[in-house]
Amino acid sequence: MSPDSLFNPPPRVEPDDREADAHTGPPPRRPGLTRRAAALLLALTALVSGAAGAGLLLATGAGGGTTSTTITQAPTTAAASNESSGTTALDARALYADTAAGVVDITSRGVTASSGAASPFGGPGQSTATATGTGFVVDGKGNIVTAAHVVDGASSITVKFQNGTTRTAKLLGKDNATDVAVLSVDPSGLTLHPLALGSSAALSVGDQVAAIGDPFTYERSLSTGIVSGLDRTISAPNGFTVAHAIQTDAAVNPGNSGGPVLDASGKVIGIVDQIATNGSSDTSSGVGFAVPIDLVKSELPQLEAGQTVKHAYLGVSTSSADTANPGALVQSVNRGGPADAAGLRAGDIVTALGSTTIKGTNDLVATIAAHRPGDRVTASVRRGSQTLKVTVTLGTQPSQPTSSG
Repeated sequence: MSPDSLFNPPPRVEPDDREADAHTGPPPRRPGLTRRAAALLLALTALVSGAAGAGLLLATGAGGGTTSTTITQAPTTAAASNESSGTTALDARALYADTAAGVVDITSRGVTASSGAASPFGGPGQSTATATGTGFVVDGKGNIVTAAHVVDGASSITVKFQNGTTRTAKLLGKDNATDVAVLSVDPSGLTLHPLALGSSAALSVGDQVAAIGDPFTYERSLSTGIVSGLDRTISAPNGFTVAHAIQTDAAVNPGNSGGPVLDASGKVIGIVDQIATNGSSDTSSGVGFAVPIDLVKSELPQLEAGQTVKHAYLGVSTSSADTANPGALVQSVNRGGPADAAGLRAGDIVTALGSTTIKGTNDLVATIAAHRPGDRVTASVRRGSQTLKVTVTLGTQPSQPTSSG
């Protein structure tokens, strides 16, 4: 399958007059949506987070009046325990009701898509003045998580809540290496329904999941499925790769990008990011990918504080070695990078990094991602008939890859 973008789907067939216009392996594609030649819709998955349970009222005043923010935690009653199997069954109706009000629609103005060759982030030469998408509320302060590619380059961002209330949003921080962004709105006068964040590390293949969003601008559509695979690597907006991505067969289409994926208990376990296609279709192939929530949680404090998130960097391009000789085969070494300084060469096969066995490229990417810039690690390397131990001081990932790694 070839890369495709959720920014650049086929034109939508307009609905009949009963429905108002909704606004809001191989490299995979991000779900986006073209509405007109001048407007590219980057619609995100809208996690609709419901409003049952007791609320906490926070009041602030200025002059003679007060404004209030009501915070209602979404209950985790969506799942029903299956005592005979010991598993948790997903109750789609209850999950939707419990999580609906935590979703927001996002309108980004001034966004420009990628130019040049087709990429997972936009069609060649296409640009837009206005793009739309979805995010989800994560706390009572008005912080909202979405995908970085939805708001990247926007001159203004507007957020709309389920009840129709709109707020101008500020971009607090974004990380193009993981495709995550955090927005902030003034919470005064709002009833907020933060979604609980789960754990992607606890997932197993076959677990039931749900995605709620705006596919082809059909607001708050629910799709369900399972975890189809774990520890995938997907392309990031900066040209590097995101480790530990979640693969799901829950239908995600143009309009779902940036929204949350939920487990059976209604907790967010990932952010919808890409779909895989065969190059002839921009619709769901049953192969969707989400950025894991554990990665998001590790960055959230820095992004909320407007800080730059730094990632470890080895400075090589690799492919997986053959099954008889597992490891990550070094294709090229970035001149002057950490691997070059440590003496790694093209043709080397990395079989371990620190205490982690490396069976292929995905393992190497994930292991580097688990470290920080400046960490000193020992790499086990096969070079011809030799087995070497090489100490590498990991660097800081640059803004984009070089041609040699």
